[in-house]
Amino acid sequence: MQGNEPTPGHLQRRLSNRHIQMIALGGTIGTGLFLGSAGVLELAGPSMILGYGIGGIVAFMIMRFLGEMLVETPTSSSFSHFASEHWGDFAGFFAGWNCVVMYVLVGMLELTAAGKFVQFWWPGVPTWGTAAVCFVLINAMNFVSVRVYGETEFWFAMVKVAAVVGMIALGGYLLISGEGGPQASVGNLWRHGGFFPNGVHGLVMAMALILFSFGGLEMLGFTAAEAAEPGRTIPKAINQVIFRVLIFYIGSMLVLLCLAPWTQLLASLQAGGDTYGSSPFVRIFSALGNRFTADALNFIILTAALSVYNGMVYGNSRLLYGMAQRGHAPKGLAKVSRRGVPSAAILLPAFFTGSCVVLNYVMPNGAVELLISLAVACLVLTWFVIVLTHLKFRRRMRALGIVTGFPAPGSPVSNWLCLGFLVLVVVVILLTPAIRASALAMPIWVGTVLAAYRCARWRRPEMPKQFAN
Repeated sequence: MQGNEPTPGHLQRRLSNRHIQMIALGGTIGTGLFLGSAGVLELAGPSMILGYGIGGIVAFMIMRFLGEMLVETPTSSSFSHFASEHWGDFAGFFAGWNCVVMYVLVGMLELTAAGKFVQFWWPGVPTWGTAAVCFVLINAMNFVSVRVYGETEFWFAMVKVAAVVGMIALGGYLLISGEGGPQASVGNLWRHGGFFPNGVHGLVMAMALILFSFGGLEMLGFTAAEAAEPGRTIPKAINQVIFRVLIFYIGSMLVLLCLAPWTQLLASLQAGGDTYGSSPFVRIFSALGNRFTADALNFIILTAALSVYNGMVYGNSRLLYGMAQRGHAPKGLAKVSRRGVPSAAILLPAFFTGSCVVLNYVMPNGAVELLISLAVACLVLTWFVIVLTHLKFRRRMRALGIVTGFPAPGSPVSNWLCLGFLVLVVVVILLTPAIRASALAMPIWVGTVLAAYRCARWRRPEMPKQFAN
């Protein structure tokens, strides 16, 4: 196929359907599920199952909005490109740089999480040391080729999927056979304070952390320019992966909460002195006395964290490459090596992500919560842009009489429902003292990016006007 022939100096269409599927799936099964769920458990108790169901549906709809635009125009800069085309140049500029910062934060979080998981075996190993080693290895791997990235991420994701399926199967066996102990019971879902032990309020207050768990799905958009058949692979990946994620999240949470009372599990997490620094899944199997399973699961969770960071490196480099082509980033970031790798676009975010090593040295116990709160704020803004851009995209398509090939269901009503959910998340962040600062920083961040955009336009008058449409 002509589209698969390598072209020096350009991105290459070397990602097959199986790569796209696993990249999309791998981007969500990571810290949000294995580490962030500890905070959700503390706030919502068993009702976290319902929360993940609601969050998954919202994430699916937002992916359908993005997917409809991607099928019409496969591009490496994804929603940044669409925001520029259908909303205005500043919208695209903001969407791009906001996502770059978000992925840097998520990358820092995943490296921090890797350090936490290593401490399960060797408590004396500092998180910053593990973060430094993983940082070097993952970035070096991304310099080889997109094919190597695709294969690596495929097997990373396969390990994660197999682990979650195995965990659900083992937990189900322990529950049904009675070998999980006298405390294992489906009744744990409504005993010990009920399904809503902290009321509906507790579930609502957990929605910010739940939203973070589904961040990463939008990374699928950056694979479009390197997908062999984007018109076929993108819709298939979007339609299939969200249901798999819901099965993995809800299935694993059901097993977790049935094997032990949620209060007992929470007490075990808090006994470690850092609720956000432990995985409920590892804790539960360790408490059951199944040390081998706990060790294996911890290793797989470590792999999951590295997989997500691997995806963040890839997503950021392709986004910056596309932004540089549009004039939204330095031109040097659009340069591609002989192997089809945008090397400079890998190095720039890596420079900032590397600061997580310093952060973990300074804040060894509070880094996870801080990074999650900042990443959630950026994710909310990213999804706001996708939803609103899709509304404008559909309006333009109708005006031109174009019938799209992968229409999002229920639009525009579904768009407004998703926007309402995102507003709710912002309110939740504002009402949570520990992470309130991240919501208050949102307008400051928007203003900072606007100032940077004005400065860029002043230096490069040929840039498009701020609001082109």
